[in-house]
Amino acid sequence: MTSVPPVPVAARWTAILLAGSRPGGDSFALANGVALKPLIPVAGEPMVVRPVRALLDAAEIATVRVLAQERDAIAAVLPSDPRLSVERSSGTIAATIEGLLADPATHFPLLVTTADHALLDAAMITEFCAAATGTDLAVGVVERRALDARLPGSKRTWIGFRGGAYSGANLFAFGSPAAVRVVGLWRTVEQDRKKGWRMLFAFGPALLLGAGLRVRTIDQSLAAIGRTLGLTLRAVVMSDPLTCVDVDKPVDLVLVERILKERG
Repeated sequence: MTSVPPVPVAARWTAILLAGSRPGGDSFALANGVALKPLIPVAGEPMVVRPVRALLDAAEIATVRVLAQERDAIAAVLPSDPRLSVERSSGTIAATIEGLLADPATHFPLLVTTADHALLDAAMITEFCAAATGTDLAVGVVERRALDARLPGSKRTWIGFRGGAYSGANLFAFGSPAAVRVVGLWRTVEQDRKKGWRMLFAFGPALLLGAGLRVRTIDQSLAAIGRTLGLTLRAVVMSDPLTCVDVDKPVDLVLVERILKERG
């Protein structure tokens, strides 16, 4: 009997790229000669172009939806591609994600990342999507020792657990609309999303204590949150520590351009 070759798995992820802007102007953007942070030049091209290109290059991604308040300004710098759309976002990240999860037209699973993820590449996306499959919510993270080995002295926001300290990698997977339960809590601490202790406290004093005393691993902590919310949560520890490097301030811009130059 003649064997039938396997059918390639079709791209099925919807990528959401958040390219919002701060109300009242962004001093970082203005200092770099542009009105919006996603338009800051990185190695000769608008920053937002880089993660968009990585998403379009990844085999797992079927469509890319860029969300921004200043839709026309962002769309003007992006490539023309039938898989790419630029849409108007809500005022905050939490409100934008809540709207997506509640929209019956949204195709799951969703991969969510940000316009300042200038070092994102297709390999990172492939690794994250593979590990995040089957969850209600997965969060990409990088372990501190890995980043310290690659970029000694780099300053990031770290949350300590038993077995290591972790920083967010600006990669989120939403596998179902049920993940809106997490986003609802996120909204209550959105202004403090860089402060790890505030985020942990939103999920309960016991979880905060567990992390503070290093008695729980990151997986045990997320499992506890999942039980509380009735969700399947997972931390995806990324193998490339550069996954957690974004462009949030001038020193980051210098660092990212140096790394890109090293990549050639």
